[in-house]
Amino acid sequence: MSTTLHQDLVEDATITPRIDLPRSGCTCALHGRRLFTGLLAGAAATAALPVLARDGVEVGGNSKFTKLVSAEQVESAAQEQYLQMRQEASSKRALAPANHPQQQRLQAIADRLIPYTYEWNPRARNWTWQVSLIGSKELNAFCMPGGKIAFYLGILQTLQLSDEEVAMIMGHEMAHALREHARERMGKQTATRGAIELGAAIFGLGGLARSAADIGGQLLTLKYGRDDESEADLVGMELAARSGYNPRAGVSLWQKMAEASKGAPPQFLSTHPSSSTRIQDIEANLPKVEPLYARAARPPRVFGPPSLRGAAG
Repeated sequence: MSTTLHQDLVEDATITPRIDLPRSGCTCALHGRRLFTGLLAGAAATAALPVLARDGVEVGGNSKFTKLVSAEQVESAAQEQYLQMRQEASSKRALAPANHPQQQRLQAIADRLIPYTYEWNPRARNWTWQVSLIGSKELNAFCMPGGKIAFYLGILQTLQLSDEEVAMIMGHEMAHALREHARERMGKQTATRGAIELGAAIFGLGGLARSAADIGGQLLTLKYGRDDESEADLVGMELAARSGYNPRAGVSLWQKMAEASKGAPPQFLSTHPSSSTRIQDIEANLPKVEPLYARAARPPRVFGPPSLRGAAG
């Protein structure tokens, strides 16, 4: 890490309702039956009413492949790798302290987004969310299973990201964790590996078993498919909008990404495919999240990007 970057860093229990028939009026069995029948009909009519769609974006259910790998095991592997990453960064004096302005900025944005993650994954309520700022020129950011977030100084500084654009990236990365895309990928690999092991056992080729924790070693470099990326874009937009960040920032963000991808694509884009269709998808879904943004409270403070001083070289 350069001296300038180092200087930048140091700066069902169901209750059955009791139906009480009216005490007044006729209490004969005939009228009692009529009243009871009417109540049942009313209840049936109520039950037949369509369920109103939720506000926001629409995505499908989680992949069945996630059931092949334990969520606890994946989250444990992620925590171990995240800790190792922080230790390595700290040893190189590249881990931002809690009082670094951009670390405080990332933490403030995360604090606004996190409460809106629980609807997407109930486990998120019990995750120990963590945010780290790494002093590196890399244009990269991620969120590992279990809520482990990291941003590299380069993506904030080089692209001069606004708070809204940071919220879009953070929401996108959170969505990968919430929708368990890494666990899905591991499940698919486990299914493939299991078929190989079965074949090996049949033909007497020996065991090829590996645990999900072994596969977990790929978490830092895991590449997602187009469907995963599109889903993360949508969920991330909603998280940001509900948190008071303008979802239209997704357009300017990916325009910046497209510009940065000219020549040698940055690390961030190696696992986050960008194209004009991506921006079109975001624009097409803005009407679903803009009402959420209109109702949301705005952040009490605007931070802004880090200085470009020393960004080159």
